[in-house]
Amino acid sequence: MSNITTKDADNSKNQCGAACGDSDDGDGSLKACTGYNLVKYCNRTCQVAHRPAHKKACKKRVAELFDKELFKQPPPNEDCPICYLRLPIEVDQCMYQSCCGKMLCYGCVDAHSVVAADTERFKCVFCRSEGSYSDEESIERMKKRVEANDAQAMVNLGSYYRLGTMGLRQDHAKALELFHESAKLGNHHAHHNLSIFYREGDMVEKDTRKTTYHGQLAAMAGNVHARYNLGCDEGRAGNMDRACKHWMISANDGYDLSMKEVQEGYKIGLVTKDDNAKTARAYGTPIDEMK
Repeated sequence: MSNITTKDADNSKNQCGAACGDSDDGDGSLKACTGYNLVKYCNRTCQVAHRPAHKKACKKRVAELFDKELFKQPPPNEDCPICYLRLPIEVDQCMYQSCCGKMLCYGCVDAHSVVAADTERFKCVFCRSEGSYSDEESIERMKKRVEANDAQAMVNLGSYYRLGTMGLRQDHAKALELFHESAKLGNHHAHHNLSIFYREGDMVEKDTRKTTYHGQLAAMAGNVHARYNLGCDEGRAGNMDRACKHWMISANDGYDLSMKEVQEGYKIGLVTKDDNAKTARAYGTPIDEMK
């Protein structure tokens, strides 16, 4: 727990300024600290006066609240809109449809290509639109999805610009713009890619802080690769308790590399028997759901 003084707590409870002790008389004039919202100030002077006593506790409490969110189990992947099974965690086992913006599992796409009539085989499995017959047509569809604020379309188009594929000239500035725009919309693939770019110096200067920042946002949004990388970073820094927490969370979503790290942690005493068993059971659930 943070070192919040009794006076601070009492002032917050009684709606008094933390430094001056003045009451707001019920009119809501006091403004809460933006860090952890437990103390209030009547004005900027009151806040500055209290800062020496408050700064350390505030910083510690902010870190505690962030860790609470960081180590929360994220929501699972969405279901495939055709078979209603959970979409695989590996993006190369899914197919994005630029006509309707849906992500489908390859199982449904392959099944459709086998059983559909010749006239239907190349139509979208979901919206029944005709498939693209050229790179130019595919890019035009993708750009329309980007204009509609489709975050996944931004990632896909950004990847094409980064590599100079699908008939596009390589354009790193445009690629980064698209990845950042997608990240602002909360796309975990965009955050994970940006984390990798800043880690490896791909299109940008290496930046450890931004690597961690985008990796954490990707992990909290459910990206198991980013979560695994965070665990490896914590392990290299000697923070094995935090590393194992990351690996257990991503193993719970069916990520095999993280499950292996959890098992190794159990062998050398870093993971308890109970946590290892719980993680192993959880690891099997999403795999069964994706079959």
